[in-house]
Amino acid sequence: MHRARAAFQLINHPVGQQNFGSWLIRNPSSKLTTELMAASSVKLYNSAAAEPFLNGSSSNYIDDMYNSWLRDPASVHASWDAYFRNNSYSAPPSLAPTPRNHVPASQYLGSSLPAVAGAGAAIGGRIDDKLIDDHLAVQAIIRSYQSRGHLVADIDPLGILNADIQRDPDNNLRANEKVTRTYMNFEEADMDRTFKLPSTTFIGGKEKFLPLREILTRLEKAYCNKIGVEFMFINSLEQCNWIRERFETPNIMNYSNEEKRLILARLTRATGFEAFLAKKFSSEKRFGLEGCEIMIPAMKEVIDVSTRLGVESIIMGMPHRGRLNVLANVCRKPLNQIFTQFAGLEAADDGSGDVKYHLGTYIERLNRVTNKNIRLAVVANPSHLEAVDPIVQGKTRAEQFYRGDGEGKKVMSILLHGDAAFCGQGVVYETMHLSDLPDYTCHGTVHIVVNNQIGFTTDPRHSRSSPYCTDVARVVNAPIFHVNSDDPEAVMHVCKVAAEWRATFHKDVVIDLVSYRRNGHNEIDEPMFTQPLMYKKVRSIKPVLDIYANQLISEGVVTAEEVKSVKDKYEKICEEAMEQAKSETHIKYKDWLDSPWSGFFEGKDPLKAAPTGVIEETLVHIGNRFSLPPPNAAEFAIHKGLMRVLAARKDMVDNRTVDWALAEAMAFGSLLKEGIHVRLSGQDVERGTFSHRHHVLHHQTVDKATYRPLCHLYPDQAPYTVCNSSLSEFGVLGFELGYSMTNPNALVLWEAQFGDFNNTAQCIIDQFVSSGQAKWVRQSALVMLLPHGMEGMGPEHSSARAERFLQMCSDDPDYFPPESDEFAIRQLHDINWIVANCSTPANYFHILRRQIALPFRKPLIIMTPKSLLRHPEARSSFDDMVDGTEFKRIIPDASPASQNPAKVKKLIFCTGRVYYDLTKARKERQLESDIAISRLEQISPFPYDLIKAECAKYPNAELVWAQEEHKNQGYWTYIEPRFDTAINSTRDLSDDDYSTTSKATSRSTATSAGAATSRTTTPESSSSPSSSTTSTSGSSSSWLARLFGFGQKKETAASPASTSSQTTTKRSSTSYSSDSSNNTLSNNQINTTTNNQTVIASNNTHHNHNDKRIDSVQDKLVQQKTSQGFIIPQGSFNAPSDGTRKVKISSRPLSYVGRPCAASTATGSKAQHLKELKNLLDTAMGL
Repeated sequence: MHRARAAFQLINHPVGQQNFGSWLIRNPSSKLTTELMAASSVKLYNSAAAEPFLNGSSSNYIDDMYNSWLRDPASVHASWDAYFRNNSYSAPPSLAPTPRNHVPASQYLGSSLPAVAGAGAAIGGRIDDKLIDDHLAVQAIIRSYQSRGHLVADIDPLGILNADIQRDPDNNLRANEKVTRTYMNFEEADMDRTFKLPSTTFIGGKEKFLPLREILTRLEKAYCNKIGVEFMFINSLEQCNWIRERFETPNIMNYSNEEKRLILARLTRATGFEAFLAKKFSSEKRFGLEGCEIMIPAMKEVIDVSTRLGVESIIMGMPHRGRLNVLANVCRKPLNQIFTQFAGLEAADDGSGDVKYHLGTYIERLNRVTNKNIRLAVVANPSHLEAVDPIVQGKTRAEQFYRGDGEGKKVMSILLHGDAAFCGQGVVYETMHLSDLPDYTCHGTVHIVVNNQIGFTTDPRHSRSSPYCTDVARVVNAPIFHVNSDDPEAVMHVCKVAAEWRATFHKDVVIDLVSYRRNGHNEIDEPMFTQPLMYKKVRSIKPVLDIYANQLISEGVVTAEEVKSVKDKYEKICEEAMEQAKSETHIKYKDWLDSPWSGFFEGKDPLKAAPTGVIEETLVHIGNRFSLPPPNAAEFAIHKGLMRVLAARKDMVDNRTVDWALAEAMAFGSLLKEGIHVRLSGQDVERGTFSHRHHVLHHQTVDKATYRPLCHLYPDQAPYTVCNSSLSEFGVLGFELGYSMTNPNALVLWEAQFGDFNNTAQCIIDQFVSSGQAKWVRQSALVMLLPHGMEGMGPEHSSARAERFLQMCSDDPDYFPPESDEFAIRQLHDINWIVANCSTPANYFHILRRQIALPFRKPLIIMTPKSLLRHPEARSSFDDMVDGTEFKRIIPDASPASQNPAKVKKLIFCTGRVYYDLTKARKERQLESDIAISRLEQISPFPYDLIKAECAKYPNAELVWAQEEHKNQGYWTYIEPRFDTAINSTRDLSDDDYSTTSKATSRSTATSAGAATSRTTTPESSSSPSSSTTSTSGSSSSWLARLFGFGQKKETAASPASTSSQTTTKRSSTSYSSDSSNNTLSNNQINTTTNNQTVIASNNTHHNHNDKRIDSVQDKLVQQKTSQGFIIPQGSFNAPSDGTRKVKISSRPLSYVGRPCAASTATGSKAQHLKELKNLLDTAMGL
């Protein structure tokens, strides 16, 4: 290319100001073309932007000529042949010697071209300069339309050009009428001259020569009509020509009458659905599609073409706008289920639910156009725009993986976007950059942007800095098709091309549906407040259905009666569905599940988990294979340092011990042996941030030659994927969550480079991982590995912010669940996610395997170690991993103190790596008989039963919680109230009145609708207060009544069935404020006296003294924990003769040892860190 440009500079020798760069401004009257060709370069994003306008285009033409000459010298004109042969781009072709038997230029360039007299005429048989200049100018014109025609295309149905492309209010590209243009030295007579078309255009069809006037006409039609095409930034000639052919070929957009009637029918359904909802539910928010109803036919066209080309499953993600319409008319979800969502009914199953325009679905149906079966899934999502994008991509990738669809021919994704969100949300960029990564690509996604030219109330000029909202797609060379939404046939053509592009090149493509929003942001919003002129225009234009129906009537395709008949027929369908919906009594969230796991829950005991121990033979086999170099070790050069690592692993296997990396490999390998797919993703996970994992060995002398030991354990094992991700947390975590949703029998893990960086993905954590099951009845076994530990690495490499994960746990701190054999697994069933901090490799091994062993799926958050990865004491024996062993929620003290627990003076509870610091300090101070140290391995759900037993074992010991984190961080605020509940029966926070009134704990922040907000939990829907939170987040009216409930009638304690989901805690001798109907306990019923630590409880029900479980009175009080705020522990009742019962409450406060409260997670000073650690240990060991 650089040689062609050099040649062009020689060809274009200056003659005054008549250079190629100046021809655009020779005719002042051709203002529109001048703007098209020159002014648009202000925002040009391709390689030609940095050079004079025509130079890039002409140099491409010369380059094409040169390439043709290299293939066949006879294929170019003799002057070009002489120039390339004799001068090697060193002289202009007009000066190059020409053989005597040359062919006349007119014969090559067109016989209709007139001879040019004067100084520029052919001299001595040489071709004249003007002939070449004219042809190069034509090439430049063609390329200009291809590159910048979209800037003046008629793509805005409002005609107001809110895109503000040039950022210049005086330079409105659409303000001028088209005028007769004069190019270069062309006069009007030259407009009928014939020019040879280059190979980079298809406007001629089968013709190779066209008059200049016809060239301009066809280019106008192809690039400046209702479609604007952006593609010239793509660096593939094949792909550019593919696009040119589909937009430039004459009559490429002709549709049959049958196809037009299908478009009209689909448009009628889309419009009729919104009109029906507007009539029936005029005051409801539904975020309708009015103004862009064409989106429904557009999506169906993409689906039809993709299905015809072999796609069998499509996963879709979209925002709220138009979602109900998509569910109804694209997915064909039963209309009665959609209308039921407007009724405000209670749910028939667990879950807090979500608003109707966030819900997903899964449908298998017949595509009537192609007569093929298709699976359609719309993934549920929150209001956080674009957050669903990576989840859809992960789910798509997983489905492709399980289907063996390595090229994406059977499974694809469609993502819908809003214009403001597409350019404003960073996760769009993160997701786009996953599109071509080997372990993340979905082999092409069709992006449809519903561009209503406004973001809530914000104009485009204030929401983006680029010309188009779609400019982010240019970074991945995705073609962008802007189309006027008021031209349905143009929209259908663009959708057809987009689907074919995706099937051909397996790359992303963007459809920009330029439209408008007929209402405000929602149906009850007033848009005239902020966009008065825009909405005056909106109200003056007809809906697209009327426009297209009138067009087809005028063409004779349909009659007015037929149009009315189609409308009436669809309205009748909606009316019948509405009548059906009125008979429904409950909402069923399972009908809205977007990722069903067929057969997974069938035939399983929901409270029984499979064992996690593994026979020693399996451990040895996996350990040996993981410790060996490749089979062709002699040829595969491994780094010497890694050879030592492999040898050390082999020694550990021989000694029946494991470190962290080996335990992880054994967990993965044993699952692979059992047919469980394992996928580990994240930044630098192949080696491991701390160089401990080494799951990919690299050849030291051959580039990209690798060996993955865990892929070669067994001949029939499941696939193992370990992949370094892009430097993204939001996008990649979302991707892995989506991947985990597809198949429950897979272990999907995401590891943060440092735990501190997980907050970059906070949206995924808060809106999907934490509350996904509650809102959308969607389970996931995703594992998040978060390296955590205060080790003097500064405030950005120390803390995974465990306190934030614990704050979102849905268990109630005031509720001690009834003890039973299924205590541990029931807790896991009821919690929204699991938070752990393992201190031994064996426990890490078991907790990973437990993810698959459970009969249900829960996300797992693990605070993983850093220094423990190589700590000599952080080792486990095979004896802790073999068959018969399991995960330990608590690891009790095993020092000499445990042999004589009555004499132990202090019992320290801790979690994670600080245990090793504490044991070292205890040993140095020779306090191993005086201080016991127990480790809390599973923090949430909280092991009340084990904590209670451990404390009872050391009756005279001071209880201490020790952590390395600051007091307002880490685990203290979570474990402190739960320790009180487990140990002290009531939480004796202070001698003063202490009262809290609120809704009960919940996985989600709110319920889905008003009816759900006020409903209560029945025994049939909840077996414990903990699990009740899955079906409600509490009655707003009830908890407010409690807060302001003075002077209500005092009634006796009610039965568990009357329990509401409120939390009222009051510590004093005064009466408890509670619900006036049935949850009020007066001063006569419960009296707390601090001095003698006695609780008197009234009992009007039968009591079985021999019952080993919690008796009926206790059970009632336990069930009413949300009203009373305390728990009476099992076995604490003594039955006096007067009918009251005295409850003896022990008083064993839990002390805190650790860093004080702080704003930052850690100090940046290593010395200060060590000083803080020393103070921590000194305090912990003090007696």
